[in-house]
Amino acid sequence: MAEHPAYPVGLRLTGRKVVVLGGGQVAQRRLPALIAAGGDILLVSPTATPSVEAMVDAGELTWEKRPYAEGDLADAWYALIATSDTEANTLASAEAERHRVWCVRADDADAATAWTPATGTSEGVTVAVLTSDAKGRDPRHTAAIRDAVVEGLRDGTLVAPHHRTRTPGVALVGGGPGDPDLITVRGRRLLAEADVVITDHLGPRDLLAELPQGVEVIDAAKLPYGRFMAQEAINDALIEHARKGRSVVRLKGGDPFVYGRGMEEVQALAEAGIPCTVVPGISSSISVPGAAGIPVTHRGVAHEFTVVSGHIAPDDERSLVDWPALARLTGTLVILMGVGTIGKVAETLIAHGKSPDTPVALVQEGTTAAQRRVDATLATVAETVVAEEIKPPAVIVIGEVVTVGPNPSK
Repeated sequence: MAEHPAYPVGLRLTGRKVVVLGGGQVAQRRLPALIAAGGDILLVSPTATPSVEAMVDAGELTWEKRPYAEGDLADAWYALIATSDTEANTLASAEAERHRVWCVRADDADAATAWTPATGTSEGVTVAVLTSDAKGRDPRHTAAIRDAVVEGLRDGTLVAPHHRTRTPGVALVGGGPGDPDLITVRGRRLLAEADVVITDHLGPRDLLAELPQGVEVIDAAKLPYGRFMAQEAINDALIEHARKGRSVVRLKGGDPFVYGRGMEEVQALAEAGIPCTVVPGISSSISVPGAAGIPVTHRGVAHEFTVVSGHIAPDDERSLVDWPALARLTGTLVILMGVGTIGKVAETLIAHGKSPDTPVALVQEGTTAAQRRVDATLATVAETVVAEEIKPPAVIVIGEVVTVGPNPSK
């Protein structure tokens, strides 16, 4: 008899009885989707994994702690049979057939009346992948296809040409520390939808090469210690393009709200009545030390870390930083934008009690191909910056965590 392909269909299970037999790993993987679909779920199993028990405790399903019994599938719309008892699975499968209940059987796909596809979701779209027959199915193959499609939908590389989605207004996107792979999935998708991208020097520049043809890229030119586009001009550009009905992405390095003046842009857009979506990014304060082999916290070494802006020197009257208090901390100190002021910073920390021998690491161009790490101490860091020609952007890490891991620069 020729094998026929499965007929794909979406089940609407809201308020309908769903029976799950077995509380092991299969149930643990399948239950979240059944719960999300709104099914009235009955779990029948003598035992359950801790994760499944947590779902029960949260009131997401009903659990009867016993083996399968004839009649359990009465009035069910859908059944998942996944016990470790082959005989019980066979009996339950036969009951499902008698009651015309669509049934997935984890231990024998050929004996089932339904198969569970490899599924994934992206922005309200559900992707489900099935192969043509039970014997030829390879779960890894179907999962790989599923992942490729979902990834394409999420990052915007797989979009129907005449149905390109657009997010109105402005998206404030944190691009991460520099490596283009470290932007969030949502950030990459919004970039793919953009009509206009206003970007910084510190934004992941490689991502611009992926933009569709016709996207207008505006360089905010916020180069460290170089010429810059006034913040007011950036705000005006965001408002101007958004008011023309364009989808605008403001691409910033790291996270928009970590020394990125992102809130100023949000406030300006709010005053102009323009909707703004904020997409957090991976901050260089954590990711760059990590990429250089430095944990900002480590058991028995540092129980806290403090992130400080170093763009204003400690002796500058505009400084809002309590440097004497920082000198008394025993944890890790991470300084951003501090290459030009690190001499004064080190001098101030030492003057208020920090040991001159405190380890310091300078990580330049972190997470990029140009990354390099140079180590020093508080006593030597000022001369090291000059001797090693450290240039921004660089993240400076001060504390014993610098010596915890292997130093890739040695």
